[in-house]
Amino acid sequence: MSRTLRIVLAQLNQTVGGISANCDQIIEASLRARDEFCADAILFPELTLTGYPPEDLLLRPGLHHHVERAITRIVAAVSGITVIFGHPMQTGEGLFNSATAIRDGKRLGSYHKQHLPNYSVFDEKRYFSAGRGPCLVDIAGVPVGITICEDVWMSGPVKQAAEAGARLMLNLNASPFHSGKSGEREAVARERVTESGLPLIYLNLVGGQDELVFDGGSFVMDAMGQVTMRCPDSEADLYCAELEVKAEAVTPVRGVLASEPAEVEAIYRALVLGVRDYIEKNGFRGVVLGLSGGIDSALTLAIAVDAIGKERVEAVMMPSRYTAQMSIDDAAAEAEALGIEHRAISIEPLFAQFIDSLSDEFAGLPVDTTEENIQARCRGVLLMAISNKKHKIVLTTGNKSEMSVGYATLYGDMAGGFAPIKDCPKLLVYELSRYRNSISSVIPQRVIDRPPSAELAADQKDEDSLPPYEVLDPILQSYVEDDLCAADIIALGFDADVVNRIVTLVDRNEYKRRQAPPGIRITRRAFGRDRRYPITSGYTKQQK
Repeated sequence: MSRTLRIVLAQLNQTVGGISANCDQIIEASLRARDEFCADAILFPELTLTGYPPEDLLLRPGLHHHVERAITRIVAAVSGITVIFGHPMQTGEGLFNSATAIRDGKRLGSYHKQHLPNYSVFDEKRYFSAGRGPCLVDIAGVPVGITICEDVWMSGPVKQAAEAGARLMLNLNASPFHSGKSGEREAVARERVTESGLPLIYLNLVGGQDELVFDGGSFVMDAMGQVTMRCPDSEADLYCAELEVKAEAVTPVRGVLASEPAEVEAIYRALVLGVRDYIEKNGFRGVVLGLSGGIDSALTLAIAVDAIGKERVEAVMMPSRYTAQMSIDDAAAEAEALGIEHRAISIEPLFAQFIDSLSDEFAGLPVDTTEENIQARCRGVLLMAISNKKHKIVLTTGNKSEMSVGYATLYGDMAGGFAPIKDCPKLLVYELSRYRNSISSVIPQRVIDRPPSAELAADQKDEDSLPPYEVLDPILQSYVEDDLCAADIIALGFDADVVNRIVTLVDRNEYKRRQAPPGIRITRRAFGRDRRYPITSGYTKQQK
């Protein structure tokens, strides 16, 4: 004899701190799972009630009162289905990252996360105490073990649950995206399945939260390590998993297997999702950005339109005496291809006025990057004025290569509220642009082909100040993401003078990055939450 167990994976998008709205979402999804899917249980992500990561909101006593009231509401509002959701739990022994199971007005049990990540973007040991043991709940006669996110990356918690009699494992996650992450998750889950002999349901959050993007990609894995169901990447919805229950085993039934997107597509989706949620969750009416005719602003524009629609996106071309006609033409072509509102505002009168006002101060001094920075700051003032007046957020267009070496102007092209491609190296910008054009042609080919230039001086090109990006980006990856020292990078075959110069630029420009707007994390080591370096430091001098 066999029977079917139905568990709904609520791959949803919560808002950090929106406890009441998140509670409503849990109740609505639970009732839908019961009525539409005839589900035995529904599983929600890690810290569903508060959203993830709540950071120092967890230090506010009032937050925990709101959480407890929300749990009481869920217990009272939902019946006929087992509901398992994540939330912080304050007890006499400490604050825990927990998951609670309820059914028919009763709390069946709570699990406390045992392994608290404290690396990269995570700092859970700042807030939580570690749990110490397994928690099994009965779902339609099947003993089910619960773990939370990092627990599945270690062997202990799943092994504990198996030894306690679990026949199925549920893993609640808030696992942020970075390039290559989906494959890592499935590989780790396969290790736990192999060790325990138990099938596993891995549920992940969807949505953007400041710098982080959670990409979903939830899946079900059988006891042989085969993925039998995979939810779509970056799409919030309810997905029903069916499992065949026999005396000897619980076996997932093969379901829909969403295809895994190619890496560049996954990154592009993450960028769109991150921009959309930052704008929507913070209540901005729309966005405005400076459109230069270059590839960075062209890609940022496409992301913005894909995120919130052309009606809410405005672009401004701000030419100067150094702007090439092809840049003006290409910017107009980009705006028209995407159907957005756009206009040109010359910065020449503003720039001339600044130079005139500073003529006495600059007397006898040569022209240098000061004049270039003044142009960038004229543009920043114009964009911020439009932002203030129209209540639209300014999207900056700088990439990771530029931010690494300080090839950006404070209060100029760095002025804005959000930086979509801040963690995208320049070579990746080209890949993303080609990918976006494969959907529909919105970036003129000559924008992709022409040598990049800030156009702040006559006949200027990026390579006048920087190595070719084919050289620069691998050096930056080695230093910023892989933590190699200059000597180790030189040993890889790079020119010593170039490496030492780039390493010095990275370290020297930490002060700029501290003043940059937040941007979406898509690599393993983004500036900000991931990489916390001192501004004042003598380390560069010592390592040469």
